[in-house]
Amino acid sequence: MKASEFERWARTRARGKYRFVLLSGVLAYGVPMFVIMTFMIPHPRFTTPASAMLWLLTGAGYGMAMWLMQEYRYRKATPKS
Repeated sequence: MKASEFERWARTRARGKYRFVLLSGVLAYGVPMFVIMTFMIPHPRFTTPASAMLWLLTGAGYGMAMWLMQEYRYRKATPKS
């Protein structure tokens, strides 16, 4: 992890996990995927509410996975005392 990445993650980390998951996972991934997969490439078996739940939960999972990955990288780069 580069020094700039380290500092940026330290700031992001200070804002909190749930905010990160909401912004980076649900809003940045889940909502666009919902719009694309519901209105541009509709699936014949999913209703709009079912698609919304699927993609919002997927976005939350994606955000949590990104949080865990970045935390691992951050802790690995943190100097041991």
